[in-house]
Amino acid sequence: MPSETLRLRTGRAGEEEDEARPVRRPGGLGLPPRKPAVVAPKKGADDRRRAGRIDVQAAIEGEDERVRSLASVRRQRERERRQAELERLRSDQVKVVRDVILPDTITVQELANRMAARTPEVIKALMKLGVMATVTQTLDADTAELVVQEFGHRPRRVSESDVEIGLEGAVDTEAELEPRPPVVTIMGHVDHGKTSLLDALRATDVAAGEAGGITQHIGAYQVELDSGQQITFIDTPGHEAFTAMRARGASVTDIVVLVVAADDGVMPQTVEAIRHAKAADAPIIIAINKMDKADANPDRVRNELLSHDIVVEKLGGETQDVEVSATARTGLDKLEEAILLQAEILDLKANPDRAAEGTVVESRLDRGRGPVATVLIQKGTLYQGDIVVAGAEWGRVRAMLDDKAQPLKYAPPSTPVEILGLSGVPSAGEPLVVVEVESRAREITEFRARKLRESAVAGNVAARGTLEQMLSRIVAGEQKEVAVVIKADVQGSAEAIAATVVKQAHEEVRVRVLHSAVGQITESDIQLAKASNAVVVAFNVRATSQARDMAQRDGVDIRYYSIIYDVADDIEKLVRGKVAPKAREKFLGYAEVRAVFNITKVGKVAGCMITEGVVRRGAGVRVLRDNVVIHTGELSQLKRFKDDVREVARGYECGLSFANFHDLQEGDVVECYETEMVPG
Repeated sequence: MPSETLRLRTGRAGEEEDEARPVRRPGGLGLPPRKPAVVAPKKGADDRRRAGRIDVQAAIEGEDERVRSLASVRRQRERERRQAELERLRSDQVKVVRDVILPDTITVQELANRMAARTPEVIKALMKLGVMATVTQTLDADTAELVVQEFGHRPRRVSESDVEIGLEGAVDTEAELEPRPPVVTIMGHVDHGKTSLLDALRATDVAAGEAGGITQHIGAYQVELDSGQQITFIDTPGHEAFTAMRARGASVTDIVVLVVAADDGVMPQTVEAIRHAKAADAPIIIAINKMDKADANPDRVRNELLSHDIVVEKLGGETQDVEVSATARTGLDKLEEAILLQAEILDLKANPDRAAEGTVVESRLDRGRGPVATVLIQKGTLYQGDIVVAGAEWGRVRAMLDDKAQPLKYAPPSTPVEILGLSGVPSAGEPLVVVEVESRAREITEFRARKLRESAVAGNVAARGTLEQMLSRIVAGEQKEVAVVIKADVQGSAEAIAATVVKQAHEEVRVRVLHSAVGQITESDIQLAKASNAVVVAFNVRATSQARDMAQRDGVDIRYYSIIYDVADDIEKLVRGKVAPKAREKFLGYAEVRAVFNITKVGKVAGCMITEGVVRRGAGVRVLRDNVVIHTGELSQLKRFKDDVREVARGYECGLSFANFHDLQEGDVVECYETEMVPG
């Protein structure tokens, strides 16, 4: 059956030939031949466009008739429209003139954000000014001002400290003021009966809970009298190490009650308390305590006060004096009358209907409750839920407790309260202020924290001096120091111990406080002490189990104290020895237990033979059983026959008894040694 195959179209000549040649279809099938009109479009321009093929000749002659789709045209127009919109927006941005607030220092990124400009453009502008800067680099206010002017904006210079402007409320008018209870600070020398006097007024027993009978913290209490009137008392420690705490107590007080023992008279801390009271411009009431003692001499106290410009009423002066006895509870009503009379003269008033302001009297880190601050409210009323700023810490008041640990919903002026909810432990003496929103509180505390860091860095640099100076001191052998890490239960104690420790410095040995904070001893404290070969001073706090293990492993000395005298004594010994003194054992001798006797009223006594060296009374002993130490202690008795002797030499028999140890057996070995302290 004849058929013809269509040739491929490779050019126009081929196409014309195809169109001219008739298409022969197979015959004999009974199908009608197709019309040319139907076949022709398949071989025309549409077919050519669909195929998408361009021959070389057509490309050279440029006669291709490809047609763009409608979607392509739409996409092109959309791109042009977006480009025009972007150009219009950019032209509008340039025209906007902004007020750009410039602090003392600002980063390039922040400057670009405040101008709503692109960071590369800001860097380019800085390069024109001859400043090569990165995105994170800090610019001074003068350079930033030039850049802002270059971009056509208006610079507005402000100081970072402006965040504190308006923090304290406006001055109250006379009509807004209402009477408030007086704030009374009890001051005086050590052991003159300040806390005992306060106990008598509160009918409680605070003194019994203080270590060694010495007040270690500031306590704030409110006493309600039978008449319904209230007095707020602040009890300050009398020891000289707490000078800063006493000064802080005087700064928030209205009246100072100066307690002077009738048998001791005016003492050094009494004079110091007088100075603090006068510096705070607070009136003084003299409480002559211990009038129940046989050798009490109140007239001597009055005469001694004359030399310090305090003239009591009995000698024609204006200062009230009251004779009291805290133990016998006499004269307390007269003391209360004197306080209320002085408060009436002062005409103490405050506005309770405003945002609260006060002072942090004391602060500590409580293991269960977190940071706890004792605050004395001075203006306004503090409510539970208020947002407060105290120094470099802020927080929302989650709970308030009075001096009897009872929860409060609000605290009016002159009320001492414990507040919970702060982000950290504020420094004692810091002002506490209520703010409206959290963002303001965060901004203020960040500024204050940054200032504290900067001042600390500057102080460390100044203390160390230059590298050359340090090297020269080391070469000369002058770089001797005792480093101390202080952890205390409350902020005031930490400050007082730091002051005490620094005072122990010698002209050849300086004492450096590496870190002083409140709370338990942590692993980071041990790491710091290890890195600096420091002693850890723990005041009424303990180390965590991990920190204790680390200290034992790394040989870090943790010293626990509850009385500040001991801290001063130990640090003084460290300074005297230039470095931490080391205990060195001196072996004395061995004794073998041959028999054990049970003697009435004495207990078990070991009959021993001295096998080596000597055994000396008062020396340290260890009891060994199978070469394992089962007891370490001291000899309570050393006898030869029935006589007490000082020492027994080798080859002689003796009787030994041990303090608080009676589990003796035949065959035990007693090792005797002496411990002597030698400089490290």
